[in-house]
Amino acid sequence: MLVLSRREGEKIIIGDSVIVTIVRTSGDKVRVGIDAPDDILVLRGELEVHHDGKRAPHKAVPIQQEMTKPAA
Repeated sequence: MLVLSRREGEKIIIGDSVIVTIVRTSGDKVRVGIDAPDDILVLRGELEVHHDGKRAPHKAVPIQQEMTKPAA
């Protein structure tokens, strides 16, 4: 496992098409933005995934998408 330290606004690039951005930090919480193509499934770790790569319908919880303004 690669462990990195990042500050707000900094990015981590995974492969050619996934960008993880540290949107906000507050106390012991970190708000992370993930920009990935539609064909890449992105789930929180606590959500179960079936062997076919799809979410389990009884565990799936929609993630509210929040539009944020970049810091000036």
